[in-house]
Amino acid sequence: MFFVFGPGGQMFRGSADQLAQVGPVRRLQRTRSVQMQSANIEETSPVPVFPPPQGPATRPLAQDAVAAYNQTAQGPQERRQPLTHVRDVMSRNMLTIPPDMPIGEAWQRLAERNLGQAPVITPQGQVVGLLLRVDMAPLELLPAPDTLHQALAQRTAAEVMVSPVPTVDSGTELRRVARVLIDADLPGLPVTDAAGQLEGFVSRTDILRAVATDPPLDLWSGPRPAQRI
Repeated sequence: MFFVFGPGGQMFRGSADQLAQVGPVRRLQRTRSVQMQSANIEETSPVPVFPPPQGPATRPLAQDAVAAYNQTAQGPQERRQPLTHVRDVMSRNMLTIPPDMPIGEAWQRLAERNLGQAPVITPQGQVVGLLLRVDMAPLELLPAPDTLHQALAQRTAAEVMVSPVPTVDSGTELRRVARVLIDADLPGLPVTDAAGQLEGFVSRTDILRAVATDPPLDLWSGPRPAQRI
């Protein structure tokens, strides 16, 4: 189940197919203040850089392969279970931004936690938008202080956030979420109940992490297999 929330409250409730027909959330086209190489930042970890092999002391690849096989043969430490719903992978401890926070402060909070986005919520905990770092220009990159600079410094999260914003119920299937993320061109969706109360956040990174770790998220190609009777 998907929802759409804005400052005025709930605007939509329905399936992923119905959500695709909602005008305000169709492939969001936002005006971006500054284009940066790091514009698509999400909660990613640094990619480790491994040194090249150093002479004969390097462990043969065959031994590494055997060790990996033996570890796999022992099986996982925890019981394997399928990851099929949003609740299985969503983040529950997330940064949130109030609508009246200046964008300079909001940028700093996102940067400190290396996040690319944060839900914007009211004091009552209701989602009204999604704030993206890619839509904010850090004040230190703007021209020297002038009237425009001062005006930008006074903007709030409510003026920059994506709103209305689609949200998702924690019981929704991950594949449907992935489709909405692609269609709406968003890095993630707030997870809420039907009243718009924030429960978590599911991002592209969360889904990719589920694919890359154990227990795995099964992926299939080709047509859907016939159901057994």
